[in-house]
Amino acid sequence: MRKRATDNNVDTAERPDSDRQFVTALHRGLEILRAFRPTDKAGLGNSELAERTGLPNSTVSRLTFTLLKSGYLVYDEGTGRYRMGVPVLSLGYACLAGMQVRNTAQVYMQELADKAGDGVLVALGGRDDMAMTYIAAARSQGVISLQLSVGSRISLARSAIGQAYIAGTTESERADIIDRIQMRYEPDRVSEIMDKLDAAREQVAARGFYCMIGDWQRDVNAVAVPYRSQQPDTPMLAFNLGGYSFALPKERLEDDLGPRLVELVNMVNRVGY
Repeated sequence: MRKRATDNNVDTAERPDSDRQFVTALHRGLEILRAFRPTDKAGLGNSELAERTGLPNSTVSRLTFTLLKSGYLVYDEGTGRYRMGVPVLSLGYACLAGMQVRNTAQVYMQELADKAGDGVLVALGGRDDMAMTYIAAARSQGVISLQLSVGSRISLARSAIGQAYIAGTTESERADIIDRIQMRYEPDRVSEIMDKLDAAREQVAARGFYCMIGDWQRDVNAVAVPYRSQQPDTPMLAFNLGGYSFALPKERLEDDLGPRLVELVNMVNRVGY
């Protein structure tokens, strides 16, 4: 089985779809756009895009040409690399504007980040295939903090926010995610991930949040809470609070900040939007 290259703890793969309504060419074009990351400041060439997407070089060349002519990519003659064009940004802002929950949550997220201190990051994210993408973020002042912000993508299967999301989602979506995990990882890695997913489900059921100590990155700890809005047009989301372990020891997360994050989620639900 062919796997894609990974970066920033995100795993992705082309997924076939047998539905006659499914437009493969459109899906592949969107996969090209999805391959770009905030750290790709110099842009990406066709070979790099082919490596990240798993698509043939000839297919990538046709897709980048089409996206270039449509304005969704811009081309640097000097480097032979592509960058995202302004129309992509307009799509992103249109998406964020349609999620009123992020505006409601932002104030409470900033208050919690300020109380936590030491460069702690509080974020709200939603599922993007096998990743979680941040749609809102609040950071406290501190010398050192996680370099994540709106638009950052981290692994669905290996992050606190992702595992909390899986713990809170529907049985059908959870089953689909587990199928994808089993396709992407070696058996011993699948077993390890499944153990953590079971732990996340148990913790969320018992105390409302999931605590991850050094699993995403060795020196980073976090707590996360799934969020299902009362508004039917709002997708399943999750909140997390994370930072470096020197500022967020396990006891502080479990006894103080985890319950505070649960209260934040409850407040967002009570206030409405």
